Amino acid sequence: VLDSRSTASWDQGHVPGAVHLPTALIPERAAALLDPAVPVVTYCWGPGCNGATCAALALAQRGYQVKEMLGGFEYWVREGFAFETREGVERRGADPLTAPADAADCGC
Repeated sequence: VLDSRSTASWDQGHVPGAVHLPTALIPERAAALLDPAVPVVTYCWGPGCNGATCAALALAQRGYQVKEMLGGFEYWVREGFAFETREGVERRGADPLTAPADAADCGC
C-alpha cells in the first residue's frame, strides 16, 4: 500500500504499514522502495483528489502492477479502520453514512 500524499499529510495519519512515496518522487525513489513483483495499491486523500490515480499511472508506466484504493485515506478513517500518526495507532467509530447499517456488509 502506497501513500502518495505530502509529508505533512502523511504525518496527520496514514494506513498502517503503508509506504510513503509522494507522486512527484516516484521516478527517483520507486525502485528503491518497491518490489516490482508485488502489486501496489495507491491512495491519496479521498474521492475528490486524483493523487492516487496520478501515482498509479506513474507506477504503471514503470512496469508495476497497480490498483487504486477508492475513497482514499478519508474513507479508510470514516469506515472505522485503524490509522497511524506520530503518536501511534488510532481508530474512530465508523461514520454511519459510509458504513453498512445493521449488516456485516453492504450487500453489493
